[in-house]
Amino acid sequence: MTDQAPVPDAERFVRSGVFDIAVYEYGEPANPTIVLVHGWPDDHHLWDRVIPLLADRFHVVAYDTRGHGRSSRVDRTEDYQLERFAADFYAVADAVSPDAPVHVLAHDWGSVQVWEAVCEPEATARVASFTSVSGPNIDHLGLWVRDRLGRGKWWGPLSQLLSSSYILIFLAPITSRIVLRPLSRESVWKPFMAWMNGTAQENVTLGPRFHDDFFDGLRIYRANVLRRLSHPRERTSEVPVQLILARRDMAVRPAIYADEEAWTEQLRRREVVAGHWVPFSHPQLLATATAEMIETVSR
Repeated sequence: MTDQAPVPDAERFVRSGVFDIAVYEYGEPANPTIVLVHGWPDDHHLWDRVIPLLADRFHVVAYDTRGHGRSSRVDRTEDYQLERFAADFYAVADAVSPDAPVHVLAHDWGSVQVWEAVCEPEATARVASFTSVSGPNIDHLGLWVRDRLGRGKWWGPLSQLLSSSYILIFLAPITSRIVLRPLSRESVWKPFMAWMNGTAQENVTLGPRFHDDFFDGLRIYRANVLRRLSHPRERTSEVPVQLILARRDMAVRPAIYADEEAWTEQLRRREVVAGHWVPFSHPQLLATATAEMIETVSR
């Protein structure tokens, strides 16, 4: 965490089932609301460089997803299933913007969680737009893999498999804790992130419980990857979606979104020459793209 982290105008906990979700609000609540959702292994501090670029025009809300930051921590792997995260998202959205649908900017597993939410019935009544960064709909990913393999087009799935091979380590609880222990130190992760994303170390912001978030968050992979990819569902969304496609993303290959128009009624694509952690390296681009998306759907 840096000394220059934006100071929330309000903090609260939102109840979702038996869990308390830590929520941080910035800007004037009367303005349109943007909800920011982080992925692994981050907490709401992922957005420290993005929030000041939006809070003068919008009511910006960031939160720590369950098992991260100051939100409730859980040991049961099933509590990390995407359905639970989608419920948390809607609990936060209802609390911070009860009278109007929210806009969303989400990254990595945060984006995967919001994909789950925007494919739910009546999502358009609660979500006005969704800007997705480096986090696919896992059902759509599974269907894309099946389609390509069924037609003998194996290179795309193989390329993504190679990019995602690290997940095999994440799926083994004991092995992952041993193998990943060096990376879980802030003194190692920050320069690694800076190098991987072509940005300065001071642009990489981590939460005060980063080490715990690093390992607790691995349960997201164990609760969802094999279960969802082996039984993908045909799910559609009427929520307007904007894809931020990072061309140098080593974890999520842009090719996996090739069929997204089939599942999303309103879709925009925007490419950026960047690595996986775009919030660290290109905060202005994300702020601009999100604001433009909001302007487009508000016309």
